Amino acid sequence: MSTSQPRARTFAPALALALALAYPLSSIADGSAAAPAEPAGAAAAPTQTVEIRGVLQRLDAARNGLSPDTGSSIYRIDAQALKNLPQGQDTPLNQVILQTPGVVQDSYGQLHVRGDHANIQYRINGVIIPEAISGFGQALSTRFADSLTVLTGALPAQYGYRSAAVIDIQTKGEAVDRNGGHLELGAGSHAQREASLELSGAQGGLSWTLSGSLLHDGLGIESPTAAASALHDATRQAKSFGQLSYLLGDLSRISLMFGTTNNRFEIPDVPGQTPMYALTGAPTVDSAALDARQREANRFTVLSYQGAAGATVDYQVSLFNRSTDVHYQPDPVGDLVFNGIAANVLRRNVANGLQADTSLALSATHTLRSGLFVQDETFDVTNSASVFPADAAGNPTSTTPIAITDDTRITGTLWGLYVQDEWRPNPALTVNYGLRFDKADTIVAERQLSPRLGLVYALGERTRLHAGYARYFTPPPTEKIDTTSVQKFVGTTNALPSDANTSVKSERSNYYDAGIAHQLTPRLTLGADAYYRDVRHLQDEGQFGNALIYSAFNYERGIIYGLDLSASWRGDALNGYLNLSLTHARGRGIESGQFNFEPDELAYIANHWVHLDHEQTLSGSAGISYRLAGGATLSAAALYGSGLRNGFANSMHLPSYTTVDLAVVRTFDLGSQFGRFETRLSVTNLFDRVYELRDGSGIGVGAPQFGRRRGVNIGVGKSF
Repeated sequence: MSTSQPRARTFAPALALALALAYPLSSIADGSAAAPAEPAGAAAAPTQTVEIRGVLQRLDAARNGLSPDTGSSIYRIDAQALKNLPQGQDTPLNQVILQTPGVVQDSYGQLHVRGDHANIQYRINGVIIPEAISGFGQALSTRFADSLTVLTGALPAQYGYRSAAVIDIQTKGEAVDRNGGHLELGAGSHAQREASLELSGAQGGLSWTLSGSLLHDGLGIESPTAAASALHDATRQAKSFGQLSYLLGDLSRISLMFGTTNNRFEIPDVPGQTPMYALTGAPTVDSAALDARQREANRFTVLSYQGAAGATVDYQVSLFNRSTDVHYQPDPVGDLVFNGIAANVLRRNVANGLQADTSLALSATHTLRSGLFVQDETFDVTNSASVFPADAAGNPTSTTPIAITDDTRITGTLWGLYVQDEWRPNPALTVNYGLRFDKADTIVAERQLSPRLGLVYALGERTRLHAGYARYFTPPPTEKIDTTSVQKFVGTTNALPSDANTSVKSERSNYYDAGIAHQLTPRLTLGADAYYRDVRHLQDEGQFGNALIYSAFNYERGIIYGLDLSASWRGDALNGYLNLSLTHARGRGIESGQFNFEPDELAYIANHWVHLDHEQTLSGSAGISYRLAGGATLSAAALYGSGLRNGFANSMHLPSYTTVDLAVVRTFDLGSQFGRFETRLSVTNLFDRVYELRDGSGIGVGAPQFGRRRGVNIGVGKSF
């Protein structure tokens, strides 16, 4: 065991700078030496600007062509749709994704897509962003996104590891003809205050985009009570994102992306609780005055080189580094007397790796794609706990606590290869077939060869059919592997129900997906998608213990199936969408992390199919926006849920709920001296609906959580 902390190797910024200095920008037009720099303050020549813009557009198209979506269920949210959301670019990324079919909200900002627990992969401009340790906050912001695509279903061979959904974010395009930015300030209910700044510009072939935001909110985590406000629930969040791109010629560029997140949360208190344990020398403890906290940090850097070899070969190679940690700091007295344990827990994960993708146009009807992904990671847990000695029944035998240190380290590697062919036998039919091979080596060594098949058929000009099959291999997220030493806590008030603890296994599943999209009119499009998944070693996650950190475990078997229905209207002034999803998700037999379960629950799950805790039978989302003649825009969004599972072995479900958000946006022109300002007035949970996402019961559910009550916010933005 080791408690040393690995340091993130931040090689990417230095390498990007060295290459940019060593490789002079070639003329975009003919590859000759670059023209002399223009005098300070001079605008780029119009011809050069047009040429640079054309090169960027060609490179963007080539980069997008590296990532096929044949056979998948696809939902795209463009820049205007993001702007039309009631909170606009202030909308947290998870709330944006909730507006697509098959997505269910959970507490602590979690998302479940098509009956899966998390298992979501995020990409920025086609590059995998290694996942952060799950916590309360969002690691990525909506602000730097120009659009995002949600891929679900039977994914092509290019996509591996996290397969419930792939969220591919396309960043705002590089500015080539102006330097500028956007400043926005906002304030609202529950002491919410937010400021954000975006900057972008270009000089020759070098372009940059930088964004950052600061947020303070009096409701950081879902409240454990139904009250309109919560005790001790403030959060401070800081996020940044940057992208630098440098053209090396007509056919290549180098780019650097980086992002940081630093979120701090107070753990909300529940008044009126009765202490369960006595602590020598401790004063009377009020449950409404506890001071537990959690800090979450995430940092990533991606250095990419994109190029082409002639007219038929495109490729992109990326190096990445990610460092993420979650630190739970208990109330040293309060946690002890109420829970029997006060554990100061730090989970930290550092990952480095490489991703390479290439595309080769073999002929007019065949495009061959292949790629490689390699990742090396180190996961450290530092756990300093105070507990009371206890007898076999769990009753404390002393009022003086003892200290237990439970530190661990896991190192692991993950790598995969894929090859696939996109075949167009005729203009109406596209077939994508391929194979990928993956190997994971963490606490267990596992591998799998996974075939993929997808097809799209255009049944006339207005109807599109798609179908696919995918064999999936999902390694357990290293940062969510529970490393608790069962033996160390035997004979204490933190003794676990059993000592059985089989290692978490990789999930293996067969996924079948089929759907249809029909353009009923030039403005109205309807869609339907059905899916079925047969799973071995079904992965799930739960909050076990007082630290609000999730741990992975396996069911022996899982069966998940459902239906997604969608409708969208695209007009000049009026735009809208409506989604409805039916989901059935069940598991049987706990085969890892057994020490977290009570014996009667383990026995029941071993012999019965049980609902997964994140199953929500019926989910819906809807939105509408309308641009008035005077220039103002009205928008609204709604969410419906029939309730997540609760009770013994998830045998029941919580009540249904509906929430509605509303906003009005208006731009004011204050003349040449002050210019144009955009204002936004938004109301979340318009009808102040009291609804409970979790009630503290169910498999792996640690505490009650209520949805956010009504809030009013106003924002003012200025572009320059």
